[in-house]
Order: sequence, then C-alpha cells, then structure tokens
Amino acid sequence: METFAVQPRDMTCHTLLYAAHQAFRRDLDRLGAAAAAGKGRASHVRAGWENLKEQLRLHQELEDGWLWPRVERAVAGRRAERAVLEEIRAEHARLVPLIARVDAAMDAAMDAAGQGGDLPAAVRELREALERHLLHEEMSALPLAESVLTGAEWRALAAQARDRCEAGTPLFVPWVVDGIGPVERSRFLTALPRPLRELNRVMWEPRYRKRRLWSI
Repeated sequence: METFAVQPRDMTCHTLLYAAHQAFRRDLDRLGAAAAAGKGRASHVRAGWENLKEQLRLHQELEDGWLWPRVERAVAGRRAERAVLEEIRAEHARLVPLIARVDAAMDAAMDAAGQGGDLPAAVRELREALERHLLHEEMSALPLAESVLTGAEWRALAAQARDRCEAGTPLFVPWVVDGIGPVERSRFLTALPRPLRELNRVMWEPRYRKRRLWSI
C-alpha cells in the first residue's frame, strides 16, 4: 500500500473527513450488535441504518465528485498516485452490493429463532470491507490529498461540507458526535465555525436526540 508525506492544508476539512470515518465504524458496530441480538428490524435500528446509508452516500459523493478529481489533476502523469485513486473509486463501487445485501437481509422475514435471516453475516461482510476501504483512504488517499492540494482547495472543500450541513444535512454534526469521548467531541466541534456550533447546540443535536437512532 502506497503512503505519502502528509502536509495538512486545512485542519477543519481534515477533522471532518476523519471524524466521519469513525462515525461509520461506530454505527456499523451498533448495527452488528443489534443484528447479533436479533433486534436488527427494530424501528430505531432501521432508522439508524437509513441515516448511516445517507451519510455514506454524501461522504462518497463529496469525495468522488469534488476531492478525488482535484487530486487526480494535481498528480497527472504520476502513475502510482493515480492508481491509488482508481483503487479508492473501485472500493466505493464494491460497497454498493454489500449495502444492498444488508438492506435485503434487514427486510427479510424473521426466522423461527427470532434472528433476522443472514443479517449478522451481511453486516459483518460490509463492516470488514468498509474497514479495509477506510484504512486505505487514511493511509494512502487522504495523505496524498493533503500533500498535493492547496490551502485554497481545502478551504473550498470545507465550504462544500459546511453548505451541506446548513442546507441539507443537519444530522451530520450531531451524528458525528453521538457517543464519542469529550476530547474528540471538543476537537471536532472546535473545528467548525461558531455559527454551526450554535446551530448544533440549539437545534440540530436536540432534534437528533429525539430521533433515538439505534435505541432498541
């Protein structure tokens, strides 16, 4: 696996990307625990899964539509670096049928033992594939991006993420900080502009808690 020297250009964007990765891991662990307990079809578990799918979609959309094309232009003619980006895109594509398998298992009728069909196995397969992908991004693709993109490009990406929070995804901020430790929570929130922190405190997080995602 290729690794690249890290030269962080914008710690806000860096924090947002890595924090989302941790939230993906956390939620799939929650789903795995619910599936193992035979509670994978509980309404709040399903709501948590639907939110996780949406956050994954938005995250990959931001990467594939904005981040990786800019990195690709910056490394034009550098075969090894471009190969990393091709691998990342291929990994995104390989996650699609695994997500669909979890959906199908969750929709399946409960068997006589009260288990959700092959849901535990489907979740485990997705969790393992996603972990490999996230590690690949964290060890290769994101350090590559940090080494080649300009400060202005990182600020533009951060603005894209903030616009999503303000306009279409007010669940993102409270979703990331759901259940994380106080140090990590403070680091993540401090990386956000003050207006977004206030929106989260006054509006987003109270609404998120009322949804009781993953609560069984």
